[in-house]
Amino acid sequence: MKNLIFSIIIFFFLIQTDAYSQNDKSAYILYNAQGQKSSYQQMIDELSKADVVFIGEYHNNPISHWMEYEITQSLYNNKNKQIILGAEMFEADTQLMLDEYISDKISTKRFEADMRLWPNYKTDYEPLISFAKENKISFIATNIPRRYADMLHKSGDENTLFSLSDEAKRYIAPLPIPFKADSVMLSEGSIMSMMSSNPLALAKAQAIKDATMAHFINKNIQNNKTFIHFNGSYHSDNKDGIIYFLQLLSPHLKIATISTAQQDDISTLDEAYTGVADYIICVPTSMTKTY
Repeated sequence: MKNLIFSIIIFFFLIQTDAYSQNDKSAYILYNAQGQKSSYQQMIDELSKADVVFIGEYHNNPISHWMEYEITQSLYNNKNKQIILGAEMFEADTQLMLDEYISDKISTKRFEADMRLWPNYKTDYEPLISFAKENKISFIATNIPRRYADMLHKSGDENTLFSLSDEAKRYIAPLPIPFKADSVMLSEGSIMSMMSSNPLALAKAQAIKDATMAHFINKNIQNNKTFIHFNGSYHSDNKDGIIYFLQLLSPHLKIATISTAQQDDISTLDEAYTGVADYIICVPTSMTKTY
């Protein structure tokens, strides 16, 4: 009789557990490069071994931004505070203002007025800047000033950048850069071909961004510190983009990558996303957007 009652209890427990699993809603599931589910701590332990960690976000995805903050905080603790931060969202010619703000020399009002901040700064990037400020962590503005990338996009000719002053060239990767003409960016149906009437010129503008970000990451790497870089996933997926240029500069670096994926069903990782990064943050397509 006791065995029968126990069996009935187990039966109803399994039914309830199955119903819960079918109706459970997750904000994200973390996968490794092979498409297997991974724990957050497992990821942090692996990232802690890297010289540079690239966190590839979807710019309007709140889970991307929340995870950036959480990963930064976890690595800060795991690495005994030995981290450096850097981001695509800040242009190299604003580095002085960024340094002044981190070190409390200028006000928040002045910083936000002068920095050419992205429209979603307050919701998505201010927490990272505040974390750096509170903990006196170096934060590097890695991207090329947009005006120079626009020049190259408009002309399609790298010589346009050679005509800039020496002062202007301080904020750009050393020229010429080793542009890959056969890049995936130029493939038929790629984002480049859809975004521009001159995809080659746009690809060159993207390449100078990647090369410049790699240049400033490499310039600011310090021994025993992990450099955490925030960028659109496009710039580091498949360990290409920024990483291609960084490995040309410092092939010995241990690099780890995170990417973001959106799927209707996140219970398994779509094959298209396997291998794009060491870890993939898979988020439901229905997730609200920050803009």
